[in-house]
Amino acid sequence: MTASARAGFWTLLMTLGATAVSAQQTPPATFTVGNPLGLPIIPTEGQTFAPISSNVKVFGAIFSAESCSYDPVRNLIVVPNRNVGQAIQDNNAWISFINHDGSVHTARWIGVNRNELVLNEPLGSDIEGGILYLADRDGGLGTVLFGSSPPQAGPPTPQVSVVRKFDMTTGRPAGEIRVESATGFNDIEVASDGTIYGTVSGAQGHVYRITPAGEASVFIPTGAPLNSPNGIAIDPAGNVVVANSGDNAILTFDRSGQLLQTERAAQPGTDGIVIMADGTKYASSVQNGGVSRIRPGQEAELIAQHVPSAASMCYDSGANQLVIPMNANNALAFIPLS
Repeated sequence: MTASARAGFWTLLMTLGATAVSAQQTPPATFTVGNPLGLPIIPTEGQTFAPISSNVKVFGAIFSAESCSYDPVRNLIVVPNRNVGQAIQDNNAWISFINHDGSVHTARWIGVNRNELVLNEPLGSDIEGGILYLADRDGGLGTVLFGSSPPQAGPPTPQVSVVRKFDMTTGRPAGEIRVESATGFNDIEVASDGTIYGTVSGAQGHVYRITPAGEASVFIPTGAPLNSPNGIAIDPAGNVVVANSGDNAILTFDRSGQLLQTERAAQPGTDGIVIMADGTKYASSVQNGGVSRIRPGQEAELIAQHVPSAASMCYDSGANQLVIPMNANNALAFIPLS
């Protein structure tokens, strides 16, 4: 490193240090959620928010969404946007509210600013008991090795699974659960008592259970019948249903982890699973683009085909439709149910 480069480097460090001291002396900014579409986006003192004209529809707001959930209180679809990957930039995800027709209600509800907010790369999501649960992760960021000239990218920081919780009324962070033994959950489902079930996908995939007290353990270990578990849901009887992405199996386990039933989707590669009150299951194949309907005791049938990157879907009960994030396409697909 040249003398001028060293001088510039130390100047940068001193500037960062001064900035850090200044930041410590400045009271933290308050957490804010975004308004529905309108202006001003975040009103300041003395300003009045006005919603966008009722004859205007806006579409978009979706960026690399892997899952969605339905909020029956607001009657809106809740979509976590991952933005760019955690290996590129941390803490840049946000949450959108989407209307039944796919138009945007609130472009950025959580994530309109980053005050008090950490939300890196949320995949699976679920709403239970007025809380939005997100399968997020920390780590995985590349490091910079200053000992080389020019600086080189080093190995990524260790990746840790974090379930982050947000209050559905205020949007404020409501706690988090770190699971150091898991590098990242793909999908999660939350029981009515607050127990969280999460899938770890891949060849060595398994299923975790996290108690309401935050104690995590392996619920279903690696190996058959699991084959890269992905989607997860709870059926009307309270059983845990896991969808394999490595084959077409839809597996039902009781709360002790005993396998009760194996059903088959019409295509392998299931990502999302939705279970209706009558036990009918819908499974979306991220690999093959089909959506299977499995009625109790019947063979699976395809009700939709060729949906690109059909990820972890949700059921919009307000409009009686399936909503499927197409993560690589930055879009949502809607399938009305008759």
